Parts: sequence; C-alpha cells; structure tokens
Amino acid sequence: MVNISMFGIIISLCVLMFLIMRGVNIFLSAITAAVIVAVIGGLDIYTALKEDYMTGFVTFFKNYFFIFLVGAILGKFMEATKGAVAIAQLIIDKLGYKSALISIPIAAAIIAYGGVNTFVVVFAVFPIALQVYRKADIPRRFIPGAIYFGMATFAMVAPDTPQIQNIIPTQAMGVPLMSGIVVGFAACLFVAVFGCWALSVMVKKAKANGEGFVPHPTDVFEEDSNIPSGWLALIPLLATIILINLKVNGQALIPLEYGVGIGALLTIVLLNKYMDTSKIVHYLGEGVKSSTLMIFSTCAVVGFGSVVKAAPAFPVVVDAMINMGGSPLIGAAVASTVICGITGSASGGLGIAAPLLAPEYLAQDAVSHGAIARVMSLSSSALDSLPHNGAVVAVTNGVCNETHQAAYFPIFILSVVGPTLGFILAIIGFTLFPGLP
Repeated sequence: MVNISMFGIIISLCVLMFLIMRGVNIFLSAITAAVIVAVIGGLDIYTALKEDYMTGFVTFFKNYFFIFLVGAILGKFMEATKGAVAIAQLIIDKLGYKSALISIPIAAAIIAYGGVNTFVVVFAVFPIALQVYRKADIPRRFIPGAIYFGMATFAMVAPDTPQIQNIIPTQAMGVPLMSGIVVGFAACLFVAVFGCWALSVMVKKAKANGEGFVPHPTDVFEEDSNIPSGWLALIPLLATIILINLKVNGQALIPLEYGVGIGALLTIVLLNKYMDTSKIVHYLGEGVKSSTLMIFSTCAVVGFGSVVKAAPAFPVVVDAMINMGGSPLIGAAVASTVICGITGSASGGLGIAAPLLAPEYLAQDAVSHGAIARVMSLSSSALDSLPHNGAVVAVTNGVCNETHQAAYFPIFILSVVGPTLGFILAIIGFTLFPGLP
C-alpha cells in the first residue's frame, strides 16, 4: 500500500504543477491533486477533504492571516502615498543612470525587505525601470528579471525581513526573525552580487548581438514630480524593522503584526498629503481584499499538503528527506525547495514544508534550530521561481507585458540558479561555523 500511495503522491504533484502552469484556478488545482492523493492512497475522500484538507487550510489561515493583512495594508498605503515609488526613485537618483542595471534590483530589494508586498513592489518599480532602461538603452526583456530578482530572492529571505517567507520557517522552528544573521546575510549578499554580475553579462551579450531598448505600444513614459521624499518614505519601513526586533529578556516587546501595523500608520501620518485621505477606508478595504486573496491561495496549497501528510507513504517520504545523508541542513533545504518548486510558491511551499519538517528537526540537536530555519527560508527562493510561479507570471506577462520566451531565461539565472548557489553556500557556512549567530 505504501508503494501505491507513493505513486499517488508523485502523480498528484505532477498534476498540481501541470494545472498551475496551465493557469487553472489554484483552489481547483489543489483540491484535484488532493483527491488524487486520497483515491490512490486508499483514503476516504470525504474525510481527506473535510478533515485533512480543511485542517491544514484553517490552521494556516489562523496562524498567518493577520500577518498577511497588515502587510497588505502597509503595501497599499505605500502605493497610495507613492512612498514605494519615492524610495525606488531615491535609489535610482543616488546610483545614477550609469548604474541602471543594478539600480532597479536594489530599489526593488530595499522596498521588499521592508515588508512591502511583492506585487506593490513591481507596480512601483516598473514605470521607473522603463525610464531607466530606455535612457540606458538596455533591452526591455530584462526588466521582469531585474525586478523579480530584486524583490523575490535575497530580499524576501534575508534575516529580519517581515516577509512571510522569513516568518513561516522561523516561527515553525521557534526562533527569531534575525536567526542565522551572519551566514544568512553572507548568503544573501552572494545571491545579490552573483545576480548583478550575471545580469550585466547577459545584457552585455545582448547588446553585442545588436539588441537595445524597443518600447511596446502600451508603454507610457511619464515622470511624476508630485512624490514624497524617498528618505521620508523609508521611515515607516525602518520603523517596522526596528519595532519587530525590540526585545525584553529575550522576548519580543510587541507582536510582529503590531510592528507592521504601526509601519502602516506611520505611512499615513508622514505621507498623507500625497494621498486622497478621503479614500483611507477604501484603501483599507483594498488591503483586506488583497490579503484575503493571497492567503486563501496559499491556504489552498497548504491544505493539499495536509492530505499528503495523511497518506500512508508520507512518513517514508519525510524519513527519506530528513535522513538522506550528511547534514540535516541538506534535507531541510532539499525538501523545502522541491516542495516550493512543485507548488510554484515560496510561501505555499513553506506552508507545507515547515509544519511537516519542523517537529522532526526540533527533536534533534545536531544543528542549530536557527540554522535550519534560515536554510529553509533561503532554499524557498530557488525552485519556487519556475515558469508556473504566480509572481513570475504576473510580473512577466501581466505588468511588464513580456513573454516567457523572451524574458524567462534571465529570471531563471537570477532567481533559480543564484538562490540555489546561495543556499548551498549557507549550508557550507553553517556547517563550518556552527557557533555563529
């Protein structure tokens, strides 16, 4: 029965990936895959959906809804006040158009590290990227890769960021968001440097082949002069990071949700003259709507993971990953990145992997729990960026109006190859220097 159940898990994962890549609704995709696991694995379908699926769905919602909510509201107010645009413009102005290649990823990374939702980041940075790349005559097809690389790799998994990809594994392992700070930042720095180098090599090669910036008919090149000071717009993000790190006797002074929520309030207080204050309730509603959609999509995939957990073959799969040989860090990294790759989502994959793997690693003392959490976080940003990833599709096709054929190869190099090398470097670092914080 175990072998048959294993076959069911493999088939269900393939079906899930196929359906997501075909653009099928995430709920339909996840429930279809869950039914396949139940049928082939000999589980009662009603129980699998009513109990196992919904338990995973509701548990994730209960644990993370308010984090998604305040994060979406912060992002909405940064968008409405043009704070995100101001920060991006500040970075561009400081680095100059000669540094156009790295200025776009850095601008996206700084905004994302502060906890702003990635979709807000891309909408804020894209219009500026159009201006910068046109002036620098950089092929337009590199814009999706540059933005995605900045917002969805090293920035979203770095120590202390209030992004959900850092929150899920650290909370599962019971460690602070800043865990694995030395090795974690070293790995993120490597990913950033590697990405900037790889981007410059690809652009140089494209220009040598005669490519340049070719605008699309829908491109609009308008510079908005009525934006706040970039330094002022940074204050709410910096305040958020400081607040979530205040501790008394080793315990957080305020909950994470409070810290991000205060950041949202500061955005309104400091930047209110750049927004229509009569629409504050509307913006709050939009934030609620956005957060609900995001967390429901993630919960749908997490529910599928709960059905997989109930399958007879699951203990065998977990045991194989955890005991695959070598450091436990390897098992944690491989399991996390593979599951994130299958689901096409770093948050969805971690939502499955973290609660399943954490109890096993918490029972072990071979490796620091903080190191496990950091490696899980770092590895989630690798295979999650395959073509069926929702953010990849949204950035490439939706916002930037490019095709996968034209734009995905740079994304793959910057957001799959680079982060993979990064989490491998982290494993080596934690292994050689286990005593580092």
